[in-house]
Amino acid sequence: MPHPSSQPAAPEPDSGSSSKVFSRSTYPEYRRILSILRTETVGGALLLAATVVALIWANSPAADGYFALRDVKIGYEPWHLELSLGHWASDGLLAVFFFLAGLELKREFVAGELRKPSKAVVPVAAAVGGVVVPALIYVLFNLGTAGETLKGWAIPTATDIAFALAVLAVINTHLPAALRTFLLTLAVVDDLIAIGIIAFFYSTGLQPLMLLAALVPFALFTFLVQKRIRSWYLLLPLALATWGFVHASGIHATVAGVLLGFAVPVLASGKKGEPAEGLAEHLEHKLRPFSAGFAVPVFAFFSAGVALGGLDGMGATLRDPVALGIVAALVVGKAVGVFGTTFLVTKTTRASLDSSIAWIDLFGLALLAGIGFTVSLLIGELSFGAGSAHNDHAKVAILAGSLISALLAAVVLKARNRRYRQVQADEERDDDADGVPDVFARA
Repeated sequence: MPHPSSQPAAPEPDSGSSSKVFSRSTYPEYRRILSILRTETVGGALLLAATVVALIWANSPAADGYFALRDVKIGYEPWHLELSLGHWASDGLLAVFFFLAGLELKREFVAGELRKPSKAVVPVAAAVGGVVVPALIYVLFNLGTAGETLKGWAIPTATDIAFALAVLAVINTHLPAALRTFLLTLAVVDDLIAIGIIAFFYSTGLQPLMLLAALVPFALFTFLVQKRIRSWYLLLPLALATWGFVHASGIHATVAGVLLGFAVPVLASGKKGEPAEGLAEHLEHKLRPFSAGFAVPVFAFFSAGVALGGLDGMGATLRDPVALGIVAALVVGKAVGVFGTTFLVTKTTRASLDSSIAWIDLFGLALLAGIGFTVSLLIGELSFGAGSAHNDHAKVAILAGSLISALLAAVVLKARNRRYRQVQADEERDDDADGVPDVFARA
């Protein structure tokens, strides 16, 4: 039987579910999302481990070794590619992460939950609210300070799906399918907004000739993938060339990852002899374990290590409006932005929640969205520069804000876990043994 994500989602019945938000998706979509979340949960555990190791090493007597390793330079200077290991992790490895984000976002709009405006409006609006409100809160904390601190306005706007899923795994909660879908969709749209912010606000020294040169391998890559060619020895060199030219152009190289992801067709062409698994799904299966299990944890290892500096260092962090703005924006701004926007859109469209969830569930999820880690660390480095005082304070604030958000979300969601178990039992029940849970068969 072909993998469920290789087929377009089945049409939804017109039984009044259009007036509901957070209703269940189709069973193939449900299975696809479960598969993604399992991989990301494992990746989240590795991400947490890498972060803890980095923090311990950076604050140990052997701290000089950590920073020396992070700053080791390798690469070919004539091609502007002699970069430190930390720089390779943020510009190179994260491009794989954003490539997958591009694939997932395109799939959502072509064949997933976002293909219908009625389904897309709530998670897209929630993602926008979860970007705008934290940014405004950060700016309010930094209005009366030197202009440099305002550069970090985008730091608290990102949600880290892997970190969030790791928290859910730790507290052993069982979110209903509708909430899992919302969380993943919110994070994917959030990633797209983040990469747009990076491209437009954090690109410097634009080199138009390099950008034009990037179009050549990018066009060839697009041509090959549209022809459903899967040969890695053809696609990989073109992807690397595109990445290299974009990097040299002054635009952050992770943008290349998203554009390459957008170029890949989502659905199988249906031609005779073609594998049932579409190219986007094929590439995702190949790369997601690498991204979740290696690329993102390695980036976290090189980016999360910060010397706290004892009581004096923590005092300096607490006096920095950059750190205060980030913590407030992640803990309060994300929750208000995501929950408030979701509530307003739902009420103004006269929609109602699906019977499997309540508003307190959405509030818990909004708190969970305050876990901003991977992309927040990246934007922090782009805002203030690696090794700067503001960037070090931003790292501490990102960790603190994410931890506080995780603890608050754990309290809310854990209290609802009995209800979640009941919903999960309904979603797994298959009395007629046809391979499709009854709750999806009735939908």
